[in-house]
Amino acid sequence: MRTYVVAGGTNGMGRGLALRFLHRGDHVTVVGSDPARGRRFLDEAAALGAADRVAFLRADLTSAAENVRVIKEIRARHDALDGLVCTAIRAFSRRVETPDGYEATFALYYVSRFLLAYGLADLLERGQNPMIVNICGVGVTKGRIHWDDLSLTRSYGSVKAMLQGGRATDLLGVAYALNHPDARTRYLLHHPGFTDSGTDNLKQPAKTVIKLLARLAAQPVDKAIAPIVELMDDPPGEGGLLAYDRRRPLESSLPTLDPATARRLYDLTSHLLPSDFRDSSSG
Repeated sequence: MRTYVVAGGTNGMGRGLALRFLHRGDHVTVVGSDPARGRRFLDEAAALGAADRVAFLRADLTSAAENVRVIKEIRARHDALDGLVCTAIRAFSRRVETPDGYEATFALYYVSRFLLAYGLADLLERGQNPMIVNICGVGVTKGRIHWDDLSLTRSYGSVKAMLQGGRATDLLGVAYALNHPDARTRYLLHHPGFTDSGTDNLKQPAKTVIKLLARLAAQPVDKAIAPIVELMDDPPGEGGLLAYDRRRPLESSLPTLDPATARRLYDLTSHLLPSDFRDSSSG
């Protein structure tokens, strides 16, 4: 019996993975922003006979303070974790600035995953075969980090923001592995491909377009999560970073996985880490 945290675990691939863990008898804490979805997930867990093995934490993961609160609650509940799965992502049609001064896509796609990974690192080290799973667009090389305007104050576009978030979360995995060279915890960057994860967060006309495309070309969630579960249960090699496009391993020499660039982004955002997280993260 293992213990997992799934950020973004009330819908899409996060929900699929959380339910898979519960089906096989594991403990799961799901984190999400929508209380109604959280209640529905708890009802699903109860129907599986897993009411005593599941918890829902409501949080706005675009906020650094909310991520820190979630970390503290998880640390109060558990002495060890076997996995942290980060799936929360949302497209913002207009620029939204978080209380921390970051553009909301960057905050959700990068900052939240950054804080959760480092904030739960010691609990993961005590788990069985522990792994951090970051569902992202690894392998995609479009987009870049806008170093002179990280929050896209001068020129915002939702696609531009998503691409920057994708490149940032790739670098997060690289930096985490660099900062924890002797860690037992593996870090998996996983590109699942086009998956029918729902369209509740989209507005029209994008919602209708994506629904139609999903009907025609998207894989179901159960198929998309299968290689992730396999890699979590039996990761290849020993230690460090894994990067996969579905079941295909990716080369660490990809320009989007450059160690020097990863270190630069870590240094630029490490002030967000509370001191007790930061002290144990630098390699």
